[in-house]
Amino acid sequence: MSSKILESAETFILKNARLLERRLFAFHFRGGTRQNVLAALSAYHNDDGGFGNALEPDKRTPSSQPIDQEFALRILDEVGFDAELAGKLCDFLMSITTEEGGIPFVLPSVRDAPRAEWWNTEDHPPASINPTASIAGLLHRHKFQHAWLEKATAYCWRNIEGLQTESEHSLLCATLFLEHTPDRERAERIFQPLGEQIKKRTSFDPQAPGYVFNPLTWAPGPDSICRRLFEQDQIELHLKALADGQQDDGGWPISWQAVSPACEMEYRGVVTIRALKTLKAYGRL
Repeated sequence: MSSKILESAETFILKNARLLERRLFAFHFRGGTRQNVLAALSAYHNDDGGFGNALEPDKRTPSSQPIDQEFALRILDEVGFDAELAGKLCDFLMSITTEEGGIPFVLPSVRDAPRAEWWNTEDHPPASINPTASIAGLLHRHKFQHAWLEKATAYCWRNIEGLQTESEHSLLCATLFLEHTPDRERAERIFQPLGEQIKKRTSFDPQAPGYVFNPLTWAPGPDSICRRLFEQDQIELHLKALADGQQDDGGWPISWQAVSPACEMEYRGVVTIRALKTLKAYGRL
């Protein structure tokens, strides 16, 4: 069964996905090289040191945006960290850091191209846990040091402790920070109340329609900090639903409205790789 899932997904990826996701698939499942992934990623790198060019596909701007930096770091986390790239990325982040010490969710330069409505923003957006905390967490994971990370870490501690939010995305970013920050005692203490919020915001129905956060969203692998929040039978139920969610064309669907048909296929490539990685992490591939 697992080989059929993988072969069908490969067909979808080769037919429809970006070069970046094709090379990520090859890296994870076909012995592809890290260098090939980094070469594809480099196409999204801008002269300002940041990543852009719709690396996160739902906004089509060529400008470097905060979420694209998280996207790039997640890829480096998958294939092997690159300190030089991370340094350039952090230099860019310094240029967009607010007085609060964090970075905005999105920059006004996003307006120069088509985008999903949730990427609209004000002229002078404030700092946001999403994605400041997730970027900081990924950098801490690799013990990277930079002046931006010092500022961002202080911002995260000030804003995560006692965090009450309506945004699942902000909680997800906060948990990534807490998972990898060096101060483990403080992180564990703060994670406890956040974990209660997470469980309240989790959809446990594997057939729930629309854009929902299920146990595997929070815990995409058994080593995730959020894995402890869920029972084994809950994880098993959602792993089965994830495998069953593969479409006839071999890819997984997205659960939101895409900007365009091309954007939909690009993001389906992203979520297909994500689904395969989760199934692999839990021993289903």
